Amino acid sequence: MTRTTFLPFALPDYGEAEQAAVRDVLASGWITTGPKTKEFEAAFARAVGAKHAIAVNSCTAALHLALEAIGLKAGDEVITTPYTFAASAEVIRYFGATPVFVDIDRRTFNIDPERARAAMTAKTKAIIAVHMAGLACDLDPLRALNVPVIEDAAHAFPSTSKGRTIGAIGDFSCFSFYATKTIATGEGGMLCTDDDARAERCRIMSLHGISRDAWKRYTAEGSWAYDVIAPGFKYNLTDIASALGLAQLERAETMTTRRAEIAQRYDDAFRSELFELPARGDEGTSHAWHLYMLRLNLERWSIDRAAFIAQLKERNIGTSVHFIPLHTQPYYRDLYGFTPDAFPIAYGEYLREVSLPIYSKMTDDDVTSVIDAVHDVARTFARQ
Repeated sequence: MTRTTFLPFALPDYGEAEQAAVRDVLASGWITTGPKTKEFEAAFARAVGAKHAIAVNSCTAALHLALEAIGLKAGDEVITTPYTFAASAEVIRYFGATPVFVDIDRRTFNIDPERARAAMTAKTKAIIAVHMAGLACDLDPLRALNVPVIEDAAHAFPSTSKGRTIGAIGDFSCFSFYATKTIATGEGGMLCTDDDARAERCRIMSLHGISRDAWKRYTAEGSWAYDVIAPGFKYNLTDIASALGLAQLERAETMTTRRAEIAQRYDDAFRSELFELPARGDEGTSHAWHLYMLRLNLERWSIDRAAFIAQLKERNIGTSVHFIPLHTQPYYRDLYGFTPDAFPIAYGEYLREVSLPIYSKMTDDDVTSVIDAVHDVARTFARQ
């Protein structure tokens, strides 16, 4: 099937439920943080089995609050992976602390627990574990290192690890509701934890360091009086976004099932010596399929990954690359003197990774057009 229109790499799956939810919020007159946000927090906490869920304006904000809650200071170290988006490491630098990168497991793209263990020092204050593409890390060996484990779960709703839901395992789980994510509120995120004291600290710091529910100032039960107990941040989520989140949460199971169906069609279509298929979880580990990360076996191709992407674009298929390793980015490269081969697995896998469209709004014809385009490129550029 040859497409005549461009298929975007990602689109949110919105319908009448989302539109009605936003209309209701607008009609209520309460559009910033308020009752809908509290309702969304409670619903999300139930969905993942967490004691506390704190709605914020991004996963980046959630990661930042988690590090603040554990008392991260300048000169401390936090272990993470270079195979991630900028947010996972930049929040460490906010404190003047050092991100200690360790290489990934080649099969899963997730942090290698043995390398994490070897990187531990007296300065290590936490580990940020990224659940890449929605495939959960093995958290048990990381938790055994006896420092806080902060899960970058931006891709991982809903995912499970060994039968446990992501959101109720680590010390903190940080989710994203960005426009391309499995639940989309435009911008938004959620911080989950079972720690009462740290949850309270995160709530306070998420809205200017105010020591009580600041949003209630303008309700009948609120008060104009409040105390600022710390220099906090402006990280609150609006009721407009929370209404979208509630509507999306109601449809999350259906959307997840659809992405899994697309992933299976891709697996069936691309199982050959030309490609390496994405890893699937071990027993008890489910994949959220936020991304479908196909890898080219480059020795079987006469073109590189960039040309492969260009060929798909010519055939009206949008793609992306996840991710350009952070140690190759100018800031980290120049600050720490990294070369690309400092983390050879991350760099090598990056050179051959292509993320194909996988979102619940895709039709069967959309999926077929992706498969046909990839096969068409293969017929022209695969080595015989």
